[in-house]
Amino acid sequence: MLSRIAESLFWIGRYVERADGTARILDVHLERLNQLAPEDQSLLAADLLGVMGARPREAGELTLEDVVAALANDRQSATSIAGSLVAARENARRARETVSSALWESLNTTWYGLSQHRKDVVGTYRFCHWVQERTAMVRGIVDSTMSHDEAWQFLVLGRSLERADMTARMLSTGELAGAGLSWVTMLRGAGAYESFLRSRRSAFGDEHAAEFLLLDRLFPRSIVFSLREAEKALASLDPSFQRVGFINDARRVVGQARTFLEFHRAENLLEEVPEHMDRVQKACAEASNAVTRTYFTHDVDLAWVGENR
Repeated sequence: MLSRIAESLFWIGRYVERADGTARILDVHLERLNQLAPEDQSLLAADLLGVMGARPREAGELTLEDVVAALANDRQSATSIAGSLVAARENARRARETVSSALWESLNTTWYGLSQHRKDVVGTYRFCHWVQERTAMVRGIVDSTMSHDEAWQFLVLGRSLERADMTARMLSTGELAGAGLSWVTMLRGAGAYESFLRSRRSAFGDEHAAEFLLLDRLFPRSIVFSLREAEKALASLDPSFQRVGFINDARRVVGQARTFLEFHRAENLLEEVPEHMDRVQKACAEASNAVTRTYFTHDVDLAWVGENR
C-alpha cells in the first residue's frame, strides 16, 4: 500500500472519531456553560478550550458563542467538529480508490450537511447529536463494507488512538473548576451509562464510574479497550516477531500506557485521574508520531552524486 493512502486512511479514522468525541464533550458542557454568570462562563470556557487544544480567534472575555465557534463551527481548525469532518472528507477524496463507495458517500453527505444547522446554542445542541449519529454511521460502514485488510487496520488504528485521547479529554474536562459535572453526566456523555449500570448492578459511585471509563476491558469507549484495539491493529500491521523488545515504537508506547493503567491499583483512583489522563494523552501523541515515522514519512530526497575521478 502506498504510504500516502495509508496516511489518509489513518487520519480518516482519527478525524471521524475526533468529531464524535468533540461533539460529546461539547454536548456535556453546553447546558452548564449556559447557566453560569458571564465571568464564570469566561473562565470555564478558557479552560475547556485549553483542554481541547483549541484557541479562540480573539483574545479577551470568552463567551458561550466563542466556545461554539471554536469547537463546533470553525472549518479551518482540525480541533473543531466541522473542521474534523472537512478533513476526513478530504482524506477520503485522496484515498478514493481504496475506501468503499458507501464510505465516500457517507462522508460526502455529512460534509454537505454541515451548513444546514443553526449556530446558536439550541442549534449546536442538535448539531452535536446529528454528528454523533453521522459518525456512528460512518464507523458502521467502515466495518461492514471494507475488507479487514491493511487499509481497514490503518483506519482502526487511527480511530482507536483518537478515541483513547478523546475519552481522556472528556474525563479531564470533568476536573475543571466550575464544571460541576457529575460522573453520571460523564457516563452519559460517553454513551456508557446503561452499560455501566448493567455491569455494576448495585455497586454505584464516582470511583466505580471512573474505573469503568478508564479500565473496563469490554466497553468500546474505555481507555484500556481503545488502547488494546490500537495494539491489535499495530500487531496486524507489523506481525514480525523478535525475542526482545519491539521494533515498532508505537506498539511499545501504546503497550506501556495500557499496561500501566490495567495493572496499576490506586487507593483512590479519583485523585489520580488527572495524572492518568495526562499520561494517556502524551502516549497517544507519541504513538501517532511513531506511526508517522514508521509508515508515512516520505521526505527523503533522492540526490545524484557524481563519480570521483
